[in-house]
Amino acid sequence: MERIAIISDIHGNLPALEAVLEDIKSKSIQRIFCLGDIAGKGPSPAETVDLIKARTEIVIKGNWDCYLSEQSGSAVLKWHQDRLGIERLSYLRSLPIYKEFYISGKLLRLCHASPNDLFHRVYLSSEINKRLKLFDATPTLNVEADIVGYGDIHSAHIDNFSGKTIFNVGSVGNPLDITQASYGIIEGNLGNRDEGSLAISLVRVPYNVELSVAQAELTDMPEKQEYIDELRTGIYRGLKS
Repeated sequence: MERIAIISDIHGNLPALEAVLEDIKSKSIQRIFCLGDIAGKGPSPAETVDLIKARTEIVIKGNWDCYLSEQSGSAVLKWHQDRLGIERLSYLRSLPIYKEFYISGKLLRLCHASPNDLFHRVYLSSEINKRLKLFDATPTLNVEADIVGYGDIHSAHIDNFSGKTIFNVGSVGNPLDITQASYGIIEGNLGNRDEGSLAISLVRVPYNVELSVAQAELTDMPEKQEYIDELRTGIYRGLKS
């Protein structure tokens, strides 16, 4: 039985990432997959990219990884790009947008937002057709997935519908549901097409939010206060009046 930790949306928050990695280690889980958005928003983009490269086995590209490595023109992007440097930006640019494999007889697909569209955003409340798009066949295996795990929306959940399972592992560094870091664990027979026991669970990890705030305060990064407010409240800045 294989146990895999699935993390996502670190967003340059080093204390949160370190707390999650320590929690994973305490559970004796050796394999870690990352669903992207390693940098952007938070004050430690270089440090989180380096730690993810060192500690994770599979890394998938997020929308912020795309923005940072392929776009320019805004003060926000430039601030993070300057700290990442050419080699890290090249690494982010090279990341795949999905991975899929069989586990306990099910085809499991991992992506940041959607396997065929990095900017197709799906919430728990999204209409059924929009959610089912995550299961559409990809060029890799050309069959529909049975299970999809993703990040992007910073809100963790597990749901079953239309004979499918979908789970969101939430955010390590910028959770927008409760103010604790979040990640997922998958347990099953990796690479096996025969049906077997399969478990998906979500884990919440308290971390030192005020340390993350203090690290942000020491910088001149754009949109610093908006980031700090999100860390302290778990409320997306776009929802505030």
